[in-house]
Amino acid sequence: MLFRQVTHDDLGCASYLIGDEVAGVAAVVDPKLDIDEYLRLARYTGVRIEHILETHTHADHVSGHALLAEATGATIHIHRAAEASYDHEPFDDGWELALGNVTVRAIHTPGHRPEHTAFALIDADRGPKPWVVLSGDTLFVGDIARPDLAVDREEGARGMFRSLHEGLLALPPQTEVWPGHLGGSLCGGPGMDLKVSSTIGFERDHNDLLRETDERRFVERALATLGPQPPNFKRIVEINRGREALGEPDVKPLTPRQVERCAENGALVVDVRTDLQFDEAHVPGAVAITVLRAGFGSKLAWLAEPDGDVVLVGRDDQDARHAAYLAASVGVTRIAGALHGGMTSWREESRPVQRVERATVAELHERWSANGLQVLDVRETSEYDAGHIPGSLHRPYHDLRELPDGLDREGPVAVICASGQRAAVGASLLQRQGIDDVVHVVEGGVPQWQRHGWPLETGV
Repeated sequence: MLFRQVTHDDLGCASYLIGDEVAGVAAVVDPKLDIDEYLRLARYTGVRIEHILETHTHADHVSGHALLAEATGATIHIHRAAEASYDHEPFDDGWELALGNVTVRAIHTPGHRPEHTAFALIDADRGPKPWVVLSGDTLFVGDIARPDLAVDREEGARGMFRSLHEGLLALPPQTEVWPGHLGGSLCGGPGMDLKVSSTIGFERDHNDLLRETDERRFVERALATLGPQPPNFKRIVEINRGREALGEPDVKPLTPRQVERCAENGALVVDVRTDLQFDEAHVPGAVAITVLRAGFGSKLAWLAEPDGDVVLVGRDDQDARHAAYLAASVGVTRIAGALHGGMTSWREESRPVQRVERATVAELHERWSANGLQVLDVRETSEYDAGHIPGSLHRPYHDLRELPDGLDREGPVAVICASGQRAAVGASLLQRQGIDDVVHVVEGGVPQWQRHGWPLETGV
C-alpha cells in the first residue's frame, strides 16, 4: 500500500497520496493548491493519480483539485451534499473506491460541513477491516473541528457529536487516525496537537471532548472555545465550489517608485521578511507578516481587504513569489506586484524608511515598573481573559483597523502577544495608523512574563 502525508505547514493542512504501487494507481485526498509535490511523489513511486477525493468543501484554504485534475486527468469525488459546480462524481455514505488492493470507504461525518466525509482505508493484504481513517476536519489529534463555518453553530456541534460517536468512534480502537489539519489551523480549537497522527483508541481515552458523552454538554463545551471566524472563509468556499481554477500567481516586478504609487492608491504593502529585518528598516506604512514562520496566509487573510490590492516586499524576488503562492492558498489573489530586488533596491535609492524599537520581556517589565509604559496586548480575547499584564489595553491584531479606547497616541506603546510574532504585526499596524513611538516586545510574551512570577490580571 502507498501512503504518504503531505503537509501545508503555513496553514497546518494535511493531504494524502494513497494507492497501490503494484497496481500503479493512486488518489490524492484534500490536495493543496501547490500540486508539485503530488506529481513528484507519483513519478517517484511509479503510480498514476487517477482520483482526487475531497473530504469537504474547504473554508480555510483553496484546494488544488482543479489544477491536479487538469494536470493528470484524474476524476474528482466529493459527497453530493457539497453541491459542487465543477466536474466531479458525487458519492454517498458507504461508497467505495478500489485502488488496486486498497479500498477507500466513505463515512459521512457531517458537522464541520454538511457534506463532510471521512475515508476509511482497507488494505486487502492486512485483512478486511479498516486500519486507517483519514478523518479530515472532524477528528484531530487532541481536538475536534469547529462547527460554525457552514451551518448554525449549535446545529453543527450536534452533527459533530453524532458523527464522532456513531461514526468514527465505532471503528476498532487500533485504527490509525490521520487528520486533515495539524496544530495551528483555524479549523480546530486550542487542543490541537502538532503530532501528525493518532489512533481511535488513544483519542477516545485522551481527547477531552470525546470523553463527553452527553450531547448537550458536548455542544456547550465545543462552542465555548470557538475562536473568531476567518474573515474570508466564504470567498474560499466559493472558489472551492466553483468551476474556475486559480492559476499560478502573477507577481509583477515593481520599482520603488511604483510601490510608492500603489501605496498612495490604497494598496496594502506587506513586508514578508523577518520581524528583525522589518524593525530595523521598512517601507513607510508597510505591515510586517513574515513568510518565514507558519501562519503567513492566515494573518494576511485577516488584514487584506477583499477588493484591495496587495504589494509584497521581501528580501529578494523569490521571497515575494513564495508569499504570493501562500496568499493564493487563502484566496488573496489581488497581488499588484512585488518590490523588485527586495528591500535592498529601496535602500539603494536612499528612500525614507521607518523603524520599530524592540524590547525583551524583561526590558518591558523594567520600563513598565518604572513609569507605567502603555502595553497593548494583541492576542485573542480568550488568551487575554486567561491572564494579562495589569492595566494593559487589548485588541486582537486582526482588529487593529481602529485604535483601542484609552490609547494615548503621544506616549510610547509596547505591543505584546505570546511569542512576539503577532506583536510584530500589531506594532506595524499601530505605526501605520500614525503611532510613532511603538515598541515591539520580542523573544517571548505574556507566558514568559507569567513564568517570571510578575503580576497578572484575569478577566476583562
